[in-house]
Amino acid sequence: MLALIQILQILLNVLWWIIFVQVILSILISFNVVNMHNDFVRSLYTGLEKLTDPLYRPLRRILPDTRPLDFAPMAVLVIILILQTAIIPAIARAVL
Repeated sequence: MLALIQILQILLNVLWWIIFVQVILSILISFNVVNMHNDFVRSLYTGLEKLTDPLYRPLRRILPDTRPLDFAPMAVLVIILILQTAIIPAIARAVL
């Protein structure tokens, strides 16, 4: 059971970094620091968007529409933080 908890922690860390990279990349795109006409940037952004959009979609229905800013990534990062610091350790203590 401890191995499953460790795997879950690793997956949440990877997800956190994916979201972080996507947020930074979207900021760089919006300020025209990197160009979407670059094939690598476009494919990277599209791939990250396809990975994270299923997580953001339910939250975007709940959160208010703030068109230039998207608070869904921040909400997912907060949820990941809560899972990593409170819920998963509590489950690990209950199991062990």
